Amino acid sequence: MSDEVEAGFVRVRLDLSYDGSEFSGWAKQAGGRRTVQGEIEDALRTVTRSRETYELTVAGRTDAGVHARGQVAHVDLPREVWAEHHVKLLKRLAGRLPRDVRVWALREAPSGFNARFSAVWRRYAYRVTDNPGGVDPLLRGHVLWHDWPLDVDAMNEAARGLLGEHDFAAYCKKREGATTIRTLQELSLVRGGDGIITATVRADAFCHNMVRSLIGALLFVGDGHRGADWPAKVLAAGVRDSAVHVVRPHGLTLEEVGYPADELLAARNKEARNKRSLPGAGCC
Repeated sequence: MSDEVEAGFVRVRLDLSYDGSEFSGWAKQAGGRRTVQGEIEDALRTVTRSRETYELTVAGRTDAGVHARGQVAHVDLPREVWAEHHVKLLKRLAGRLPRDVRVWALREAPSGFNARFSAVWRRYAYRVTDNPGGVDPLLRGHVLWHDWPLDVDAMNEAARGLLGEHDFAAYCKKREGATTIRTLQELSLVRGGDGIITATVRADAFCHNMVRSLIGALLFVGDGHRGADWPAKVLAAGVRDSAVHVVRPHGLTLEEVGYPADELLAARNKEARNKRSLPGAGCC
């Protein structure tokens, strides 16, 4: 599938971050709900004095309440609009956007770049505390409180059984026509000096609710309700388990998106559009 930029347009990469607390997720929605995509597209239209809304493509759509520190998007702008506005566009967006979303960099993207399909991994962090007193009020919008003591070593042992390429149907909200096969490259947890446990979750891509479901399973291991082998058994069963809770979104932050070298962007773009199957799996 071709992803050539239309003649007379230039593809622009945006690096951005946002506090997801007051957003109904990334993607525009009917009914006037406030979204990150909607805010940025409106701001772009205003500061470039354009009648047309230029649509953004994002590396990873985040749900309502989920934050991002290292989100990436692209937009195709008419070349004359980019030539006229690019020098001052970043500052003008800073003056127009609400304070809970920031664009940090704008630059012409290399050939073959697609914010979604050229990405080779996305890295999320989920933050949780088991402090019996609760969450620091200044961090309450970004850290989950779990009211049972957590064994981080047991959680890491369980996490190791989930690494690699698998069908994560047991940890995803199924979407018609979409595969749930993913390669989980990293899943590890560290307790900081402040007592906050940070889970790092990195994969080539994620299906809907995957990260929050994985964390929900690991919390059940950490607080002793399940053994360290339980999350891998759930994965192998391949069906949703009612004991796996989808944890609340506010503890989750998209930290970084990884891309290959410029000369590999187009190939990755094409590869990522192919629906995957596990080795030996049937087509249906």
